[in-house]
Amino acid sequence: MNRQEKAQIIAQLKEKAERASIAIVTDFKGIGVEEFTELRANLRKVGVDCQVVKNTLARLAFEGTDHEILANKFKENCAIVIGYEDPVAAAKAVADFAKGSKKFSLRFASLEGKYLDEAGVQALSKLPSKEELLGKTLGTMLAVPTNFVSLLANVPRGLLNVLTAVKDQKAA
Repeated sequence: MNRQEKAQIIAQLKEKAERASIAIVTDFKGIGVEEFTELRANLRKVGVDCQVVKNTLARLAFEGTDHEILANKFKENCAIVIGYEDPVAAAKAVADFAKGSKKFSLRFASLEGKYLDEAGVQALSKLPSKEELLGKTLGTMLAVPTNFVSLLANVPRGLLNVLTAVKDQKAA
């Protein structure tokens, strides 16, 4: 690989790191091509990139970005998982794959510039997804007007019950 190719890889990875909300460093030593291809396919479904890069190139690419905290931690074989939109979805996808693979594991991550160890990434993966949180919020917001309407409907219903009882009493 010549200097120009290396510079191009660094520029591409730096651009991805600048856009990313989360960067997860994983250990893939001993994992097969088929399994790694499956990982990439699972990650693509949730809008996440996975890239294997030499450590020195990754260090250079991550310097000057929000994820600079990871720059000095690249050692041995590692793959970088970069999530743009929903960091929880990226963490879930990687953690789920790590559960099913004996050779693939999480190392550490950077969530918007904050360092997370493996336990932190696992904890992040257990949070509800963005869609679930939006659904719960919407349900909570709709509960108040629904209960209010139900309360207002009970007032005429009670009056109707009294009038029906009076009518039945006079009819008898």
